[in-house]
Amino acid sequence: MFDTLQDRLQSAFKNLRGKGRLSDADIDAVAREIRIALLDADVAVPVVRDFIANIKERARGAEVSQALNPAQQVVKIVNDELVTILGGETRRIRYAKSPPTVIMLAGLQGAGKTTLAGKLGLWLKGQGKSPMLVAADLQRPNAVTQLQVVGERAGVTVFAPEPGNGVGDPVQVARAGLAEARRTLHDVVIVDTAGRLGIDAELMQQAADIRAAVDPDEVLFVIDAMIGQDAVVTAQAFLEGVDFTGVVLTKLDGDARGGAALSVRSITGRPIMFASTGEKLTDFDAFHPDRMAGRILDMGDMLTLIEQAEKVMDAEESAKAADKLVGGTFTLHDFLDQMEAISKMGSMSKIVGMLPGMGAMKEQLANFDEREVDRIKAIIRSMTPAERDNPKMIDGSRRARISKGSGTEVKDVNQLVDRFFDARKMMQQMAKGGGMPGMPGMAGMPGLPGAGKRAGAKQKPQQKKKGKRVSGNPAKRAAEAAGAPKNDGANAFGFPAGGGKDEFELPKELKDLL
Repeated sequence: MFDTLQDRLQSAFKNLRGKGRLSDADIDAVAREIRIALLDADVAVPVVRDFIANIKERARGAEVSQALNPAQQVVKIVNDELVTILGGETRRIRYAKSPPTVIMLAGLQGAGKTTLAGKLGLWLKGQGKSPMLVAADLQRPNAVTQLQVVGERAGVTVFAPEPGNGVGDPVQVARAGLAEARRTLHDVVIVDTAGRLGIDAELMQQAADIRAAVDPDEVLFVIDAMIGQDAVVTAQAFLEGVDFTGVVLTKLDGDARGGAALSVRSITGRPIMFASTGEKLTDFDAFHPDRMAGRILDMGDMLTLIEQAEKVMDAEESAKAADKLVGGTFTLHDFLDQMEAISKMGSMSKIVGMLPGMGAMKEQLANFDEREVDRIKAIIRSMTPAERDNPKMIDGSRRARISKGSGTEVKDVNQLVDRFFDARKMMQQMAKGGGMPGMPGMAGMPGLPGAGKRAGAKQKPQQKKKGKRVSGNPAKRAAEAAGAPKNDGANAFGFPAGGGKDEFELPKELKDLL
């Protein structure tokens, strides 16, 4: 969603690099570029005005004039201001002292309230809660049925005493749902309310009546992040009519310009609490202003990446895999297990997109074929257990059989086996040298199509080892060993082939986790 804004901000910062000090003209120029970028992203004009004024004031202060690198200091200021307008600190749900905690959802029709109810229920289950969904949207056709389906997929109880489609009293259903939750010992109640295609008095009155009936601990305003400037008008109307306590942004995976996310909090004063980033029930998480600012400025989101990895990867199994790697006994069966764990974290393009510096690789990430991962899994699953444990026994006839069984060509099998041996050898060397022992799970990943050397990146001298050229950068060595096609100019994760000074280096925390 923030691709255009990200590109414009990077372009604005580019002119500051290499300057020992910044003049007023430099500050005015970058402020002008940032202003244009924000306005183009559909950010509300009052928000842009305050944002630019704060940046100019701080950029002309002592924190920049006395800095060793003024350009980086300006980037830090912009990051700080982005965090501020996005809410500052992460806002958590305020749970009731005496359960159940009541969460009411409000918003226009089409914002995704019903689907979000299921996502929130699943997320709360992961937090150790026992949620129940209440079907109080009795206006929209099949809204009750949709909530029941979503609740079943999420494994969450749904209270739906009325069929909907215009039948039933939503206020009475909400009140009865709260009583049912107390009786069945559910500690969180999520009330799904009706929406309209536009703001009207009937909608607001019904939402206000439901609020009065159940006295919710949280009222979450669900807003489509793709509606642009109209988000501000809608948010203000619901603030006056329902007085919500937090905001949930849906459809953040869309291609709109993202101004709603940067405007709603500043205009309403209410924090953004959750963000929905896809169609799956798991594409939902708490909103972290600092992490979102980092994504906008192409600094990555390593904390979210680590949290996702911790959810799906077993620490004990990872340790065993690392030991096998060091001992040279890591097999294709272990590799398949690692790939399965990584797949649970989401698509490869999303995972890689959380790494710092990936803004320059957006086109390659967008063109990455996720089916390549499935093809690799299919090849390994077409092998016998003995072949997975000892790939050296896979001769020509076996490779032909495996290719037929996986629906691929023999050259694909050859490529996977050869890359596996090369990657295992490299990873074993790195693990013994204190590098990244967990990276075997990434071995053999196909390269991103069309990736080439980053323009302007200086090339580091190559170190020769056993007759092969090996990169002098440890992160690049790991990625190259992870299965990048030779001579295509990019490694498996889309990192630029050039070893420039700006080349990505994995943080120590992620290395330890891997």
